[in-house]
Amino acid sequence: MRILVVQESDWLEKGPHQSHHLMERLSQQGHTVRVIDFEILWRKQKNESLVSKRQVFEKVHKAIEDGCVTVIRPAIIRLPLLDYLSLASTHRREIRRQICEFKPDVVVCFGILNARIALMEASRNDIPTAYYIIDELHRLVPQRMLRGLAKFIENSNMRDADLILSINEALRDYTIQCGAPISKTLVIRAGVDLEGFSTDYDRLRKVTRQKYGFLDGDVVLLFMGWLYEFSGLKEIAIQLCKLDRDESRLKLLIVGEGELQEVLSRMRDALGLKDRLILDKWIPYKDVPALVMSSDICILPAYKNDIMRNIVPIKLYEYMAGGKPVISTNLPGILREFGTANGVIFVEKPEEVLAKASELVGTGRLHEEGDRARRFATDNSWDTVTRAFETALLNLQKVRFHSD
Repeated sequence: MRILVVQESDWLEKGPHQSHHLMERLSQQGHTVRVIDFEILWRKQKNESLVSKRQVFEKVHKAIEDGCVTVIRPAIIRLPLLDYLSLASTHRREIRRQICEFKPDVVVCFGILNARIALMEASRNDIPTAYYIIDELHRLVPQRMLRGLAKFIENSNMRDADLILSINEALRDYTIQCGAPISKTLVIRAGVDLEGFSTDYDRLRKVTRQKYGFLDGDVVLLFMGWLYEFSGLKEIAIQLCKLDRDESRLKLLIVGEGELQEVLSRMRDALGLKDRLILDKWIPYKDVPALVMSSDICILPAYKNDIMRNIVPIKLYEYMAGGKPVISTNLPGILREFGTANGVIFVEKPEEVLAKASELVGTGRLHEEGDRARRFATDNSWDTVTRAFETALLNLQKVRFHSD
C-alpha cells in the first residue's frame, strides 16, 4: 500500500506516538508511507525566518530503527493565527501534489484542519480515508477562541471519513457522540514492544539505577512523557518534601520535556529535593524499557480535566509491559480501559500518589500488582496492533464502510 498521513503536529520532535509506531512498522512490512506534518513548535525556534520553506525529510524513524517514512513539511507563516491560515493553503497544495505524484491507496488523518482538507481532496479522487482519534483534538487547540470552530470541523471529519479509528473505547463513544456512524467506528488500541521488556531485566535495571544514583533500598516512582501544566507533578514534588527522609526512601524520576520542566527544576532546588527528585530530558525510545525496569512504581497523576478525560496514553502499556504497577488518578478513560484488577491503582488526586505508593510497599503488593499489569499488557503487542491496523486499511481498499 501507498499510505499518505496528515497530522497537525511535529512528526520529528513529538512522540513517538501511536502514529509513529504504526507507520514505521507498516513501512517495515513493505508499505510506503509519506507524512505531511506541521511545524507546531515554531514558537520555540529562535532566529527563524518569518516564512518557513517546504522541507522533505527522508528515512525518518522514531520508534524502530529500520522503520522509515518520508516526512513532508509544507511552508507556513510563523505568526500566531497566520500559521493556521497559511496551513490551509500550503497543506491543500501539498495534499493535491501528493495525490497526483504519490497516488496513495489510502489517506490516514490525525489532525483537524489539514484532515478536513485531506478528506475533501481524497473524496474528489475516490481515495478511501481513515480518521484516527487518539485525543479529543479540539481541546488541544491552544487558542481558546478557536476551539468551537475546531470542534465543528472535527465533527465534520468524523461524519465524512470512511473509517473512524479510536485508541480506546471511551474515545470511540466520543466519536459516535460527535456524529460518527457506529458502523464506521473501530477501536485499535495502543501497542507495546513486549520483547524489549523481556531482555536482560536484572542487568538493565541495575545499570539504569546506577546512572541515576539510586540505592538498592530506594523505591523509585517514574513519570515519563510531556510535562503538561496539568500533569500533577508539582503537587507530588510538594508532597515529597514533606516526607521524613529517615522514614521514606521514595524517589521521583521524571523523564521528559514541556512547560513544567523549568518549574520542576526550580522547585527541586527550592524544596531541597536534589537527591529525591531526579529530572532528565527525552531519551531514545530504545532506552524506554530499561528506564521502566529501573523503577518500582509508575505514575500518571494528571488532573481530571477535559483533555485527559477519555485518553489512554501509550506509556501506560509500556509501564505495564515492564511489570510495574501504575498509580493513576481515576480518569474515566483509563478506569474503563483497565478496570481495578489489572495492576492500575487509582487515586482521587495527585496529592494522594505518594501515600498510595507507601501503602503498596508496606503491604508487599508491588510484585503482585506488577504481575497483573504485565499479564494485561501481553495482549497488546505491537505485532498484533499493527496487523489489526493493516487489515483495516486493506479492507478500506476493497469496500467502503457505509453509514447505518
